[in-house]
Amino acid sequence: MNKLLVSLTASLALLAAGPAIAQENQQSPEAADTDGGYSDPAAAGTQNTNFSDQELKQFVEAQEGINDIRDEYMEKIEAADSQQKAQELQMEANDEMVTVIEDAGMDIPTYNSIATAYNSEPQVRNRVDALM
Repeated sequence: MNKLLVSLTASLALLAAGPAIAQENQQSPEAADTDGGYSDPAAAGTQNTNFSDQELKQFVEAQEGINDIRDEYMEKIEAADSQQKAQELQMEANDEMVTVIEDAGMDIPTYNSIATAYNSEPQVRNRVDALM
């Protein structure tokens, strides 16, 4: 379970940082959305914990792919010879993570909401752990 918790934290860090960097590079100021389409349920002060079994199964499926990407890219990012290269690798990892999440049938806000709830809500953690 500790490996999943560490993985979730690393995954959220990658997912949170990548869109902000990509957004700055790809959108004009007038087209930029302040949250980039990603939700931060903890910041909103209300957190959904009523996830369906299907959503939690999709989360577990996505998390398996996220773990693989995290393992692959963490070494590359740590070994990067410049901050710019590390950011490029982080964006690549983020793009791959987004693809894995979407391929599992989820959207990013739902994935992030479940991951946040997993870290803070024992009921959600127990339900996810039971599916693993």
